Amino acid sequence: MSASLNPCDARPDDEGAVVAAATERTKDPLHWPARMWIALLIFSGVILLDGLDISMIAVAIPEIQHAFGIGAATAQWLVSAYILAFGGFLLLGGRCADLFGRRRVLVAGLAVFALVSVGGAFATDAGLLIVSRFVKGMAAGFTGPAAMSLLTTTFAEGPARNKAFGIFNLFEASGYSSGLLIGGLLAALNWRYIFVLPIPVAVLLLLAALRYLPPDPPRIKGQQRLDIGGAVTLVAGMLLMVFTVVSAEEAGWASLRTVGGFVLAVALLAAFVAIERTVKEPLVRLGIFRNRGLVAANVGAALLYGGAMGFQFLIALYLQNIQGWKPWQMTLVLLPAGLMVVVIGPKIGALISRFGVTRVLMVGLVAFVPCYLLMLRIGPEPDLWGVLLPASVLWGVGFALSISALMVAGTNGVADHEQGLAAGLLNSSLQVGGACGLAVLTAAIAPGTELAMLYPGVGVILGFAVLTLLAQLIRRRG
Repeated sequence: MSASLNPCDARPDDEGAVVAAATERTKDPLHWPARMWIALLIFSGVILLDGLDISMIAVAIPEIQHAFGIGAATAQWLVSAYILAFGGFLLLGGRCADLFGRRRVLVAGLAVFALVSVGGAFATDAGLLIVSRFVKGMAAGFTGPAAMSLLTTTFAEGPARNKAFGIFNLFEASGYSSGLLIGGLLAALNWRYIFVLPIPVAVLLLLAALRYLPPDPPRIKGQQRLDIGGAVTLVAGMLLMVFTVVSAEEAGWASLRTVGGFVLAVALLAAFVAIERTVKEPLVRLGIFRNRGLVAANVGAALLYGGAMGFQFLIALYLQNIQGWKPWQMTLVLLPAGLMVVVIGPKIGALISRFGVTRVLMVGLVAFVPCYLLMLRIGPEPDLWGVLLPASVLWGVGFALSISALMVAGTNGVADHEQGLAAGLLNSSLQVGGACGLAVLTAAIAPGTELAMLYPGVGVILGFAVLTLLAQLIRRRG
C-alpha cells in the first residue's frame, strides 16, 4: 500500500505539510479511500478484541469455579491477572511501538494473543488458565497502544482524527458491553468457548494487518535504543502498583502487604523517574508532560474510568446478587448505553469539529452526574423506566462523548514519534483508574447483599464524576 495511508508522516508542527499529506488522496479529509477504512477497522477490531476478552470471562467465573473446584479468591484472578498485565505493560508497549515499528508490535502482539488463547481454551487446571490470562493481558498491553498510535499517525489531527476516534471508541465500548451478553451465551453452552472465540478474531486481525497495513520503515543504524533500566523499573513499578490495588480488599488496606506494596511501587516508579532524568535515550521523555492537554486528558481518563467501572459493578451487584437476574438480563438493561454509543460514536468527529473538544468533553462529563444520582433511587424492586433505563441512556451519552474527546485531547499536539507513548499513557490511565475505582468502591460498600450496603458505593462513583468535572474546570481556568 502506498504511504498515503499515513497522512501524518509530515512534521506535526508543519501544518501545511500535514494538510497536504492528509488530502493527498482526497480533497475532503472526511472522505477516505477504502484502504484507510480497512486500516481503521483493523485498529478498531484490536480494541474490540481487548474489550471482549476482559468482559466475556466475568460471567463465566461461576462455571470455571465449578469445573476446577476453586474458591472466589482464586477465581477473581481470572479477571485481575489480565488487568494486572495489561496495565503493567501499556507504557512499555506504547514506547516499543514508537521505537521498533507499530505494525511489527501489533502483529507480534496479535500472534501471542492467539497462541495463548489456544492454551487457555485447553487448560487443565486453574493455574494454567490464570497464567494464560496474564500473558494475554501482556500481549494486549502491546497491541492496544500500537493500534491507537497507528490510528493517530494514519489520520491527520483535526476532523479526520476526530471522526476516526469516534468509530474507534464505538468498537471499544461495544466490546465491553457485548462481551457480557456473548460471554453469557457461550458460558451456557461451555465456558471453554469463551477462550476459543478470540482465536479466529485475533488471527483474522493479524492477517488483515499483514495484508493491508504498510510495512514499518527499516530501523536506522544508531536509532534510539530501548532504555532497559527504565523499562525494568517502569514495568515492575506498574505491575506492583496494579497488583496492590486489585488485591487490597482481600489483604486489607492497612495490612503490611498492601502498605508495603504501595511503598515499594512508589520507590520503583521514583527510580524510573530518576533513570529517565539521566539516561541519554529515555523510555519516556518526561518533557511530554509539559503538554497540559495530555496531562489533563490522562487525569480525566483515570477518574472517568474509575466511576464508569464502578457503575457497571454496582449494576451487577444490584441486579444479579440482590435481584437474582441472569447476566444476559443485566446486559439488556445496559443495552441503551450501548445504543447511545453506536448512535453518537460515528458523529463524534463532526461534533468535536463544530463545538470543540472541550465543550463536547464537558457535556459528556456532566451526563454522568444525573446518571449516578439516579442510582440513589434503586429500591427493593427494580424500577426499569424510572431509574435503570434512564441511567443507562445517560451513561451511554456520557461515555460516548467524553471518552472520544479525551482520546483526541490526549493525542493532539504530540509528535508522531511519540504517539505510541501518548497512547500508552492514556490506556494506562484508563486501566489504573478503573482498577483503583473498583478497589475504592469495594472498600466503601459493606460485605453482603443487602440493598442499603450499595448506597455508599453510589456515593463513590458520584464522587468520581464530580472530581472529573472539577479537574477539567480547573484546567480551563489555569
